[in-house]
Amino acid sequence: MSWWEEYNRKRTTAAQALQAVHSGARVWIQSGCGTPSVLVDALVARAPDVCEVEIVHMKTLGEAAYTRPEYKGRFRHRSLFLGANVREAVAEGRADYTPILLSEIENLFETGAMPLDVVLMQVSPPDPHGFVSLGTTVDCTLTAARHASVVIAEVNDRMPRTHGDTFLHASVISSVVETSRPLLELPTGPLSETHRRVARNVASLIPDGATLQTGIGGIPEAVLECIQDKHDLGIHTEMCSDGVIELMESGVINGERKTLHRGKVVAAFVLGTQRLFDFIRENPGFEFHPIRYTNDPCVVARNDRMVAINSAIQIDLTGQVCADSMGTTPYSGFGGQLDFIRGAARSRGGVPIIALPSTARHGKVSRIVPVLEPGAGVVTSRADVHYVVTEHGIAWLHGKTLRERGEALIAIAEPRFQQELEDFAVRAHYLEHGRTVAA
Repeated sequence: MSWWEEYNRKRTTAAQALQAVHSGARVWIQSGCGTPSVLVDALVARAPDVCEVEIVHMKTLGEAAYTRPEYKGRFRHRSLFLGANVREAVAEGRADYTPILLSEIENLFETGAMPLDVVLMQVSPPDPHGFVSLGTTVDCTLTAARHASVVIAEVNDRMPRTHGDTFLHASVISSVVETSRPLLELPTGPLSETHRRVARNVASLIPDGATLQTGIGGIPEAVLECIQDKHDLGIHTEMCSDGVIELMESGVINGERKTLHRGKVVAAFVLGTQRLFDFIRENPGFEFHPIRYTNDPCVVARNDRMVAINSAIQIDLTGQVCADSMGTTPYSGFGGQLDFIRGAARSRGGVPIIALPSTARHGKVSRIVPVLEPGAGVVTSRADVHYVVTEHGIAWLHGKTLRERGEALIAIAEPRFQQELEDFAVRAHYLEHGRTVAA
C-alpha cells in the first residue's frame, strides 16, 4: 500500500479520532499557535465517556475547557508551562504544575518517565513524499509523536510548511482530521514607556554580530524595536515573534556572523500573527528544531556573542530570580531562562541578561525586594545571574559579594523604594551601618 493510500484510509472526523482516548490515558497537546483546537474540542466532548485522563502540555492558546470544575474526575491537566488559560485551574488545585526546564521535557518521553498514550497535533498537508510539517510549533511535539502509542493529526491547509527538523512521515500518524481554518494568533501587546526604557538599557549591551535569544513579553518586544542600528545580528532562541520580520527585511538580522547555523534563524516555535505565519512559510532563513536542541546550554554556548534576554517577577538583594510564581501560586514556568542564561554565560563574548521593570502593580511595589515572597520559586540562582537591567540602569552581579550585589541592585531599583531596601540590607549585614548607596 502506498503512503497516499494509507493516508486516505486514516482520514476521519475529530469525534471518531478521539475515540482513541480512553480512561486513564495521558494525552500530549501541541502548544502555542500550533494548538490543534479542533481536536481539543473533540477531546472535551469525550468527557462523559472517560475518567482520569491526564492532559499534558506547555503554553497553549484558546480555551482550555478541560480544566473547568465540571470536568473534575474526567480530566486532570499537568502544565509544564502555564498560560493564561490554565492559571486559575492550577491556582485552585484543579490542575497541576511541573517545574522543569524546557530542554529536559523530551527526555521524559524517551526514557519512559512520562509515557504518552495519545498526541494531538496540528500539521501541514503532506508533500509528494508523504511528509507533513509541524509548521509554527516543533517544540516537544515532534519527539512526543515519535514516542506515543497514538498520533492524531489535524491536517490544516493553513499551517505553513517550515524548514529544519519539522517533518514527520504520514505513516507515523494514526488518524487524520483535515481542516481549513486560521491558526490561533498571539499578537504583541501594547508597549509602555517603561518597557522601552528597559529595552534601551538592554540594547546598550548588545554588540554588533550578536546572536539573540528573546522570550515572551513587552521587554523582549521593545528590545527588538531598539536594535535597528545594529549590524549582522543573528537569532538562536526557543521562540520568536512578529518583531523579527522588519529586522530581517532590513538586514539587521542576517545571521552573517553566527558561529552556529550561519545565516539561519533557529527556533523551536513562533508566537505571533498571520503575518509571521506567512513570513516563515517555506522560508529557508528559518530553521526549526526540537526544544531539547535549541535550549541545550551546550548548543547555545556554541554561538559566539550569545545574548540571552529573560525577565523576572522578583529578584532579591542577593540576586535570586523568581520568574515562575507569585509566591506559592504558579504563574508561568521555568521556560528556557536557565538554559539560555547558562548557555550565554559559556559563550565567547556572551551576555546573560535578566531584564525587568523596577516596579509592579502600577508602581505600588518594587520588583527588587529584600527577600523573595514566601513560597516563591527560584528559577535562576544567584550564582547564575550576570546582568540585571531595569529602566534605572544596569547591575553586574557575577562574582560579586552580597554587599556588592546589594549596592548594585539598590542603585537600579525604583528610587522610592531604595531607602527601604538599604535599611533591610543594613539589618541583614549585607551593607555596613549608615552606608550611603550611590544613586
